[in-house]
Amino acid sequence: MDGLTLAAGLMVLLGLVGIAVPVLPGLTLVWAGVLLWSVGSGTTAGWVVLGVVTLLALAGFTLQYLLPGRRLRAAGVTTSTTVAAVLLGTVGFFLVPVVGAVLGFVLGVYLAERAKLGAHQQAWQSTRQALAAVGLSIGIQLGTGLAITGTWVVGLLVAG
Repeated sequence: MDGLTLAAGLMVLLGLVGIAVPVLPGLTLVWAGVLLWSVGSGTTAGWVVLGVVTLLALAGFTLQYLLPGRRLRAAGVTTSTTVAAVLLGTVGFFLVPVVGAVLGFVLGVYLAERAKLGAHQQAWQSTRQALAAVGLSIGIQLGTGLAITGTWVVGLLVAG
């Protein structure tokens, strides 16, 4: 295994970890690792793999925002609630390393929905729906990251 493949593999691995631990841009790192390998290899297989993983990444990026967003809208969670959740998630990211973004997001949904709806039970129901949407988003990212990784491994085997 050459240094380029090793560096690409480390980027892919770091990206997969980044999907589960929302500190790094996971899916982007997975794709960038394959990009590094593809450009460095200069083979036809490398370019084909890059094309396939780029399509997979674009599909994953699109689905990770569309499907959870639809789920939230269907549950009655408004855009203003989502914006409040993202803002508190951003603050949480800087205040509490690793888990702060998720905690801030959940707290943001709950507080915005509590202010809007007034009742704890309804706010908590919206918060649960938001958590399910976050889980769906992470699942889409992880599935996409693993599909990209699998495609890259096949490319490695084909390119020899």
